[in-house]
Amino acid sequence: MAATLLDVKDLRTYFYTEAGVVKAVDGISFSLETESCHGLVGESGSGKTVTALSVLRVVPVPGRVAGGKITFEGTSLLDLPEQEMSKIRGAKIAVVFQDPTSSLNPVYTVGEQITEIITYHQGLEKTEALGKTIDLLETVGISEPETRANQYPHQLSGGMKQRIAIARALACEPHLLFADEPTTNLDVTIQAQVLELMKELRRKLGMSLVMITHDMGIVADMTQRVTVLYAGMVAESADTRTIYREPKHPYTEALLQAVPRIDQKKELRVIPGNIPNLIDPPLGCRFHPRCPHAEDICSKVVPLLEEVDQGHSVACHRWRELTLGGI
Repeated sequence: MAATLLDVKDLRTYFYTEAGVVKAVDGISFSLETESCHGLVGESGSGKTVTALSVLRVVPVPGRVAGGKITFEGTSLLDLPEQEMSKIRGAKIAVVFQDPTSSLNPVYTVGEQITEIITYHQGLEKTEALGKTIDLLETVGISEPETRANQYPHQLSGGMKQRIAIARALACEPHLLFADEPTTNLDVTIQAQVLELMKELRRKLGMSLVMITHDMGIVADMTQRVTVLYAGMVAESADTRTIYREPKHPYTEALLQAVPRIDQKKELRVIPGNIPNLIDPPLGCRFHPRCPHAEDICSKVVPLLEEVDQGHSVACHRWRELTLGGI
Protein backbone atom coordinates (compact mmCIF):
# COMPACT_ATOMS: atom_id res chain seq x y z
CA MET A 1 0.00 0.00 0.00
CA ALA A 2 1.37 3.42 -0.99
CA ALA A 3 2.28 5.90 1.72
CA THR A 4 0.16 9.00 2.32
CA LEU A 5 1.93 12.13 1.10
CA LEU A 6 -0.72 14.75 1.95
CA ASP A 7 -3.55 14.44 4.44
CA VAL A 8 -6.10 17.26 4.80
CA LYS A 9 -8.64 16.93 7.61
CA ASP A 10 -11.64 19.19 8.31
CA LEU A 11 -9.97 22.18 6.64
CA ARG A 12 -11.77 25.46 7.17
CA THR A 13 -10.63 28.65 5.45
CA TYR A 14 -12.74 31.77 5.90
CA PHE A 15 -12.60 35.28 4.47
CA TYR A 16 -13.51 37.96 7.01
CA THR A 17 -15.13 40.74 4.98
CA GLU A 18 -17.21 43.78 5.90
CA ALA A 19 -20.26 42.04 4.45
CA GLY A 20 -19.71 38.98 6.63
CA VAL A 21 -17.66 35.78 6.93
CA VAL A 22 -17.24 33.91 3.62
CA LYS A 23 -16.85 30.21 4.43
CA ALA A 24 -14.93 29.40 1.23
CA VAL A 25 -13.66 26.07 2.58
CA ASP A 26 -15.85 24.62 5.30
CA GLY A 27 -14.71 21.21 6.50
CA ILE A 28 -12.94 19.69 3.50
CA SER A 29 -10.99 16.44 3.96
CA PHE A 30 -9.00 14.37 1.46
CA SER A 31 -5.71 12.49 1.26
CA LEU A 32 -3.16 11.91 -1.49
CA GLU A 33 -0.84 8.94 -1.87
CA THR A 34 2.73 9.19 -3.14
CA GLU A 35 3.14 9.15 -6.94
CA SER A 36 -0.60 9.49 -7.56
CA CYS A 37 -2.95 12.06 -9.07
CA HIS A 38 -6.00 13.31 -7.17
CA GLY A 39 -8.71 15.49 -8.72
CA LEU A 40 -10.45 18.33 -6.89
CA VAL A 41 -13.59 18.95 -8.95
CA GLY A 42 -16.40 21.46 -8.87
CA GLU A 43 -17.74 24.70 -10.30
CA SER A 44 -16.11 28.07 -9.72
CA GLY A 45 -16.64 29.02 -6.08
CA SER A 46 -16.62 25.44 -4.79
CA GLY A 47 -13.40 25.92 -2.80
CA LYS A 48 -10.85 24.15 -5.03
CA THR A 49 -8.30 26.94 -5.41
CA VAL A 50 -8.67 28.13 -1.82
CA THR A 51 -7.91 24.58 -0.66
CA ALA A 52 -4.62 24.65 -2.61
CA LEU A 53 -3.75 28.12 -1.28
CA SER A 54 -4.46 26.88 2.24
CA VAL A 55 -2.04 23.95 1.86
CA LEU A 56 0.61 26.37 0.59
CA ARG A 57 -0.33 28.85 3.34
CA VAL A 58 -0.69 31.74 0.91
CA VAL A 59 -4.38 32.55 1.43
CA PRO A 60 -4.79 36.24 0.54
CA VAL A 61 -6.03 38.80 3.10
CA PRO A 62 -8.72 38.97 4.50
CA GLY A 63 -8.73 35.17 4.41
CA ARG A 64 -7.12 32.80 6.87
CA VAL A 65 -7.17 29.13 7.79
CA ALA A 66 -9.68 28.96 10.64
CA GLY A 67 -9.25 25.29 11.54
CA GLY A 68 -8.37 21.77 10.53
CA LYS A 69 -5.10 19.90 9.93
CA ILE A 70 -2.78 19.70 6.94
CA THR A 71 -0.11 17.00 7.17
CA PHE A 72 2.56 16.74 4.49
CA GLU A 73 5.17 13.98 4.66
CA GLY A 74 4.34 13.56 8.35
CA THR A 75 4.76 17.28 9.16
CA SER A 76 1.89 19.51 10.29
CA LEU A 77 2.13 22.47 7.90
CA LEU A 78 -0.15 24.73 9.95
CA ASP A 79 2.20 24.44 12.94
CA LEU A 80 5.38 25.40 11.05
CA PRO A 81 6.89 28.88 11.46
CA GLU A 82 6.83 30.88 8.22
CA GLN A 83 10.61 30.53 7.76
CA GLU A 84 10.28 26.73 7.67
CA MET A 85 7.18 26.86 5.49
CA SER A 86 9.00 29.02 2.92
CA LYS A 87 11.56 26.22 2.52
CA ILE A 88 8.77 23.78 1.62
CA ARG A 89 6.84 26.15 -0.64
CA GLY A 90 8.33 25.95 -4.13
CA ALA A 91 10.83 23.24 -3.18
CA LYS A 92 8.62 20.36 -2.01
CA ILE A 93 5.18 21.72 -2.87
CA ALA A 94 4.67 23.79 -6.02
CA VAL A 95 1.73 25.14 -8.01
CA VAL A 96 0.88 25.87 -11.63
CA PHE A 97 -1.79 28.56 -11.82
CA GLN A 98 -4.65 28.91 -14.29
CA ASP A 99 -3.35 31.97 -16.15
CA PRO A 100 0.39 31.97 -16.93
CA THR A 101 0.13 35.56 -18.22
CA SER A 102 -0.67 36.81 -14.72
CA SER A 103 1.52 34.34 -12.80
CA LEU A 104 4.71 35.15 -14.77
CA ASN A 105 6.35 38.48 -13.98
CA PRO A 106 6.37 40.67 -17.13
CA VAL A 107 9.51 42.64 -16.19
CA TYR A 108 11.85 39.65 -15.77
CA THR A 109 13.07 37.24 -18.41
CA VAL A 110 11.96 33.61 -18.35
CA GLY A 111 15.47 32.56 -17.28
CA GLU A 112 15.59 35.04 -14.40
CA GLN A 113 12.26 33.84 -13.01
CA ILE A 114 13.29 30.19 -12.94
CA THR A 115 16.91 30.65 -11.79
CA GLU A 116 15.71 32.76 -8.86
CA ILE A 117 13.81 29.76 -7.47
CA ILE A 118 16.75 27.40 -8.00
CA THR A 119 19.29 29.71 -6.32
CA TYR A 120 16.94 30.37 -3.37
CA HIS A 121 16.09 26.75 -2.59
CA GLN A 122 19.19 24.91 -3.78
CA GLY A 123 21.93 27.50 -3.22
CA LEU A 124 23.46 27.07 -6.68
CA GLU A 125 25.62 29.70 -8.35
CA LYS A 126 23.82 31.77 -10.98
CA THR A 127 25.66 30.15 -13.92
CA GLU A 128 24.90 26.64 -12.69
CA ALA A 129 21.27 27.59 -12.00
CA LEU A 130 20.93 29.00 -15.52
CA GLY A 131 22.23 25.73 -16.96
CA LYS A 132 19.61 23.84 -14.98
CA THR A 133 16.96 26.30 -16.19
CA ILE A 134 17.82 25.59 -19.81
CA ASP A 135 17.62 21.85 -19.13
CA LEU A 136 14.17 22.38 -17.56
CA LEU A 137 12.93 24.34 -20.56
CA GLU A 138 14.10 21.55 -22.81
CA THR A 139 12.37 18.96 -20.58
CA VAL A 140 8.99 20.70 -20.94
CA GLY A 141 9.34 20.82 -24.72
CA ILE A 142 10.49 24.41 -25.28
CA SER A 143 12.39 24.75 -28.56
CA GLU A 144 15.60 26.83 -28.57
CA PRO A 145 15.71 26.97 -24.74
CA GLU A 146 18.78 29.24 -24.61
CA THR A 147 16.94 31.85 -26.68
CA ARG A 148 13.67 31.51 -24.74
CA ALA A 149 15.48 31.92 -21.42
CA ASN A 150 16.44 35.46 -22.49
CA GLN A 151 12.93 36.40 -23.61
CA TYR A 152 10.11 38.06 -21.65
CA PRO A 153 6.68 36.44 -21.16
CA HIS A 154 4.93 38.82 -23.59
CA GLN A 155 7.14 37.52 -26.40
CA LEU A 156 5.76 33.98 -26.06
CA SER A 157 2.53 32.19 -27.00
CA GLY A 158 -0.02 31.08 -24.40
CA GLY A 159 0.96 27.42 -24.72
CA MET A 160 4.64 28.24 -24.37
CA LYS A 161 3.98 30.42 -21.30
CA GLN A 162 2.11 27.56 -19.65
CA ARG A 163 5.03 25.19 -20.35
CA ILE A 164 7.35 27.76 -18.77
CA ALA A 165 5.06 28.02 -15.74
CA ILE A 166 5.27 24.22 -15.42
CA ALA A 167 9.08 24.35 -15.75
CA ARG A 168 9.23 26.97 -13.00
CA ALA A 169 7.03 24.86 -10.72
CA LEU A 170 9.27 21.81 -11.33
CA ALA A 171 12.53 23.73 -10.85
CA CYS A 172 13.30 22.02 -7.53
CA GLU A 173 11.66 18.69 -8.38
CA PRO A 174 8.81 19.02 -5.87
CA HIS A 175 7.17 15.98 -4.34
CA LEU A 176 3.70 17.52 -4.80
CA LEU A 177 2.35 19.75 -7.57
CA PHE A 178 -1.00 21.56 -7.55
CA ALA A 179 -2.23 22.21 -11.10
CA ASP A 180 -4.99 24.84 -10.89
CA GLU A 181 -7.03 24.72 -14.12
CA PRO A 182 -3.74 24.61 -16.09
CA THR A 183 -5.37 24.36 -19.54
CA THR A 184 -8.39 26.68 -19.21
CA ASN A 185 -7.07 29.50 -21.44
CA LEU A 186 -5.49 27.24 -24.08
CA ASP A 187 -6.92 25.92 -27.33
CA VAL A 188 -7.86 22.25 -27.50
CA THR A 189 -4.68 21.06 -29.26
CA ILE A 190 -2.38 22.83 -26.78
CA GLN A 191 -4.53 21.59 -23.87
CA ALA A 192 -3.89 18.00 -24.92
CA GLN A 193 -0.14 18.65 -25.24
CA VAL A 194 0.08 20.26 -21.78
CA LEU A 195 -1.87 17.44 -20.12
CA GLU A 196 0.27 14.79 -21.80
CA LEU A 197 3.38 16.68 -20.69
CA MET A 198 2.18 16.74 -17.07
CA LYS A 199 1.45 12.98 -17.12
CA GLU A 200 4.90 12.28 -18.56
CA LEU A 201 6.67 14.52 -16.03
CA ARG A 202 4.73 13.01 -13.12
CA ARG A 203 5.88 9.51 -14.13
CA LYS A 204 9.45 10.63 -14.81
CA LEU A 205 9.88 12.54 -11.53
CA GLY A 206 7.80 10.22 -9.32
CA MET A 207 5.73 13.25 -8.36
CA SER A 208 2.24 13.46 -6.90
CA LEU A 209 -0.31 15.75 -8.51
CA VAL A 210 -3.50 17.46 -7.39
CA MET A 211 -5.48 18.42 -10.49
CA ILE A 212 -7.90 21.27 -9.82
CA THR A 213 -10.55 21.48 -12.53
CA HIS A 214 -14.22 21.73 -13.42
CA ASP A 215 -13.64 19.57 -16.51
CA MET A 216 -14.68 15.96 -15.89
CA GLY A 217 -12.96 14.91 -19.13
CA ILE A 218 -9.60 15.99 -17.72
CA VAL A 219 -10.40 14.15 -14.49
CA ALA A 220 -11.02 10.91 -16.39
CA ASP A 221 -7.74 11.24 -18.25
CA MET A 222 -5.46 12.32 -15.40
CA THR A 223 -6.58 11.11 -11.98
CA GLN A 224 -6.83 7.97 -9.87
CA ARG A 225 -9.09 9.50 -7.19
CA VAL A 226 -11.57 12.36 -7.16
CA THR A 227 -13.02 14.62 -4.48
CA VAL A 228 -16.11 16.49 -5.65
CA LEU A 229 -16.51 19.86 -3.89
CA TYR A 230 -19.62 21.99 -3.68
CA ALA A 231 -19.90 25.38 -1.95
CA GLY A 232 -16.86 24.74 0.23
CA MET A 233 -17.80 21.21 1.31
CA VAL A 234 -17.13 17.65 0.12
CA ALA A 235 -20.08 16.21 -1.82
CA GLU A 236 -18.46 12.90 -2.79
CA SER A 237 -15.06 11.22 -2.83
CA ALA A 238 -14.01 7.95 -4.50
CA ASP A 239 -11.65 6.41 -7.01
CA THR A 240 -12.13 7.86 -10.49
CA ARG A 241 -13.68 4.74 -12.04
CA THR A 242 -16.33 4.57 -9.30
CA ILE A 243 -17.17 8.27 -9.61
CA TYR A 244 -17.85 7.83 -13.32
CA ARG A 245 -19.72 4.54 -13.16
CA GLU A 246 -21.58 4.75 -9.84
CA PRO A 247 -21.97 8.36 -8.64
CA LYS A 248 -23.95 8.62 -5.42
CA HIS A 249 -24.41 12.39 -5.14
CA PRO A 250 -26.83 14.28 -7.44
CA TYR A 251 -24.22 17.01 -7.95
CA THR A 252 -21.67 14.47 -9.20
CA GLU A 253 -24.28 13.09 -11.58
CA ALA A 254 -25.04 16.61 -12.81
CA LEU A 255 -21.35 17.27 -13.53
CA LEU A 256 -21.11 14.00 -15.47
CA GLN A 257 -24.20 14.80 -17.53
CA ALA A 258 -22.50 17.99 -18.70
CA VAL A 259 -19.60 16.02 -20.25
CA PRO A 260 -19.80 15.78 -24.08
CA ARG A 261 -19.21 12.34 -25.64
CA ILE A 262 -17.99 11.79 -29.19
CA ASP A 263 -19.06 8.13 -29.16
CA GLN A 264 -22.75 8.78 -28.50
CA LYS A 265 -25.42 11.39 -29.06
CA LYS A 266 -26.81 12.86 -25.90
CA GLU A 267 -28.30 16.10 -24.67
CA LEU A 268 -25.94 18.00 -22.38
CA ARG A 269 -27.75 19.13 -19.25
CA VAL A 270 -27.10 22.45 -17.55
CA ILE A 271 -27.15 22.54 -13.75
CA PRO A 272 -29.86 25.10 -12.86
CA GLY A 273 -29.03 28.02 -10.58
CA ASN A 274 -25.66 29.05 -9.18
CA ILE A 275 -23.26 28.29 -6.33
CA PRO A 276 -24.84 29.91 -3.23
CA ASN A 277 -23.58 32.98 -1.40
CA LEU A 278 -21.12 31.55 1.13
CA ILE A 279 -21.70 34.42 3.57
CA ASP A 280 -25.23 33.09 4.04
CA PRO A 281 -25.38 29.58 2.56
CA PRO A 282 -28.61 27.58 2.45
CA LEU A 283 -29.57 25.61 5.53
CA GLY A 284 -29.18 21.86 5.34
CA CYS A 285 -27.51 20.50 2.21
CA ARG A 286 -26.00 23.40 0.30
CA PHE A 287 -26.94 21.80 -3.01
CA HIS A 288 -30.63 21.33 -2.18
CA PRO A 289 -31.95 24.50 -3.95
CA ARG A 290 -30.55 23.11 -7.24
CA CYS A 291 -31.17 19.40 -6.63
CA PRO A 292 -33.99 17.60 -8.48
CA HIS A 293 -34.11 14.94 -5.74
CA ALA A 294 -34.33 17.28 -2.72
CA GLU A 295 -36.85 16.53 0.04
CA ASP A 296 -37.82 18.35 3.22
CA ILE A 297 -34.92 16.99 5.27
CA CYS A 298 -32.42 18.30 2.71
CA SER A 299 -33.35 21.91 3.50
CA LYS A 300 -33.05 21.44 7.27
CA VAL A 301 -30.20 19.06 8.14
CA VAL A 302 -26.60 19.14 6.90
CA PRO A 303 -25.85 15.63 5.54
CA LEU A 304 -22.92 13.79 7.07
CA LEU A 305 -20.13 12.47 4.87
CA GLU A 306 -20.92 8.74 5.00
CA GLU A 307 -18.92 5.77 3.73
CA VAL A 308 -20.77 4.02 0.91
CA ASP A 309 -18.03 1.47 0.35
CA GLN A 310 -14.35 1.23 1.14
CA GLY A 311 -12.78 4.43 -0.18
CA HIS A 312 -16.12 5.86 -1.35
CA SER A 313 -17.87 8.55 0.71
CA VAL A 314 -20.87 10.76 0.00
CA ALA A 315 -22.73 13.59 1.78
CA CYS A 316 -26.36 13.05 0.74
CA HIS A 317 -29.43 12.16 2.79
CA ARG A 318 -30.94 10.11 -0.03
CA TRP A 319 -27.97 8.21 -1.51
CA ARG A 320 -29.34 4.81 -0.44
CA GLU A 321 -32.60 5.22 -2.36
CA LEU A 322 -31.42 7.09 -5.45
CA THR A 323 -30.26 5.39 -8.65
CA LEU A 324 -28.04 7.89 -10.42
CA GLY A 325 -26.56 7.68 -13.88
CA GLY A 326 -22.83 7.57 -14.60
CA ILE A 327 -20.96 7.54 -17.88
